[in-house]
Amino acid sequence: MVLLAAAAFLANGDNLAAATLISDIAKDLGLTVSTAAISVTSYMMAFGIFTLLFGPLADRYGKVRVINIAIVGTSIFSMLGALSYDLPSLVFFRAMNGLFGAGIIPVAIALVGEIHDNENRQKAIGKVLGVAFLGGATATAIGGTIAYFGSWRMVYLIYGVAEFILAIVMLKTLVKDKPVTNELKTFSSYKIALSNGRFLTKISLIFFMGFAILGCFTYTGITTMERTGYNVFIVGLLLSLYGVGTVYGGRVAPQLKKRLKNGFLVATGFIGFTALSLLAYSSNIIILGIGLFGLGMTFIFFQSTILAAVQEELAEMKGTVMSLASFNLFLGAALGTQINGQLIEKYSASIIYSSASLIVMVVAIVAAIVIANYETRKRQAHV
Repeated sequence: MVLLAAAAFLANGDNLAAATLISDIAKDLGLTVSTAAISVTSYMMAFGIFTLLFGPLADRYGKVRVINIAIVGTSIFSMLGALSYDLPSLVFFRAMNGLFGAGIIPVAIALVGEIHDNENRQKAIGKVLGVAFLGGATATAIGGTIAYFGSWRMVYLIYGVAEFILAIVMLKTLVKDKPVTNELKTFSSYKIALSNGRFLTKISLIFFMGFAILGCFTYTGITTMERTGYNVFIVGLLLSLYGVGTVYGGRVAPQLKKRLKNGFLVATGFIGFTALSLLAYSSNIIILGIGLFGLGMTFIFFQSTILAAVQEELAEMKGTVMSLASFNLFLGAALGTQINGQLIEKYSASIIYSSASLIVMVVAIVAAIVIANYETRKRQAHV
């Protein structure tokens, strides 16, 4: 669990460090902010698309084997990203980084889900996801610090070196798991999953949450610097509150869900709506910090609940399930990042956060209804 969480921490940090680097990358390579953000989109698109391949591969050849190969690959291309000399080279290295990154977080979550029973699955997933997204948010502090005293290139280099060291440890330490199938069933696995209406409804909700939350987070660093006047170092530290929110949320989610029951996801939507509204209209650093903390809680509350539900829906296909979940999350995040970049240049940052607040509220309510109906049918089936 510790090694899997560490791998998720670094892989997600490698991705979201760009939240504080976009401005520096744009200046260094002579690009606009929205153009520089294509490097973020390329990572997320590659991550989302190739996660569809890694899920079935993990089910066929073993999840540990796939994770080991993936972390070696992502470490190499993270280090190469530091050598980027123009937009095409940066986009290529980041896309390859995302390709291999697709074999780390979703496969690790699938492995965690496999080794825990239904009662403990959400708590275990919440912990690993919390550490993963703590890695993404503290990457803003780490990236901001390195960029402030060095450059954005050093950020990718240092992450790559750290991932390579962890890869060596994992290769020598992790015990290989047994494949859950004797043949590679890429298309047939997805056919089974996509023919399940309840599963398809739940998994599609992840797309909209990725679009709303991760699509905004990429620009939170630069918008906060513009509003407050603080440098990349201070803003990077502030953005780490998002990660604190994910870790705290991962710990309290199981208890809150037991107390609130079907109202848990509705409360999640309200927290997300409030958090994004604060980010939309405030320039006070304390209020922005509260908003970031609430946004982190919203994300982990929603993700841990939906992921536990979809893994239970298709219990024998956790690798495939996590591939589809990650595909929807990162495809939504990639599209959100690109669309929000255009909206910021034409209008203002407020519009992307206010729009996201409405999306989060609606998606959370729909998710609450879907989960409640599923649990009702499950209880009736046991009677």
